[in-house]
Amino acid sequence: MEVVGSCGNHVGTVDHLDGNRIKLTAQDSADGKHHFLALDAVEAVRDGKVVTRMNHKQALASLQAA
Repeated sequence: MEVVGSCGNHVGTVDHLDGNRIKLTAQDSADGKHHFLALDAVEAVRDGKVVTRMNHKQALASLQAA
């Protein structure tokens, strides 16, 4: 499942849920590391995509590296 910013830009691909956050795969990460997105940043799940309440840059800035 793909994670997209509210402006529709790709942020990452879901690996699995890890407690109260979404773990993203490392493969499409700029630094090759796993990143996490807090569940409270999720606005909706539509058409198989997780939509964040932030735009692409805000969502990327909020990702926490493992």
